[in-house]
Amino acid sequence: MKEKMDLRVFKTKKALYDALIKLIKDKAFEEIKVADICNEAFINRSTFYAHYNDKYELLIDFINHLKDTMLKDLEQNEQIVNTKKYYMEMISLILDHIESKKEIYSSILISNQSSIIVDIIREVAIKDINKRIEISHMHKTSVPTDIMVIFYLGAVTSVCMEWLKGKDKYTKEEILKYLEELIPDMI
Repeated sequence: MKEKMDLRVFKTKKALYDALIKLIKDKAFEEIKVADICNEAFINRSTFYAHYNDKYELLIDFINHLKDTMLKDLEQNEQIVNTKKYYMEMISLILDHIESKKEIYSSILISNQSSIIVDIIREVAIKDINKRIEISHMHKTSVPTDIMVIFYLGAVTSVCMEWLKGKDKYTKEEILKYLEELIPDMI
């Protein structure tokens, strides 16, 4: 059974996450000080240090929080049997997740931390795809599972990044339509 988080801890972490995102919009993460985060979040430094050793630990916790929320979003995709439909739904769920947190992801991109976004999407999708392959035994080719996952995931990650960077060049629906054409029916 999962433990419930103390409401005070939840509010403090949310304030710190929000402050970090706001600060990342204006300057590189390396330039941000713990004092800046505390001032922006309206918390004392002692409160910050009660939760984190430094700003890097806060960033790691925030990234893990993003991964957890994305994994939770992807759980909606577990019942789909057809492989192409599964991938299309996974992509749609990832784009929905990014769209619902677009300000956060855009802030990370602005601070030239795009590799963090790629890592988040990649790690979450690899877990989901591997779980899917294990459960459904859908892997029926001579291509090793890890190669198959990396191949399709590279395409999905790149398209998601371009969509996020594109500043509304393409709608989410257009991206999904294009990917629908690009992903073969039989994988």
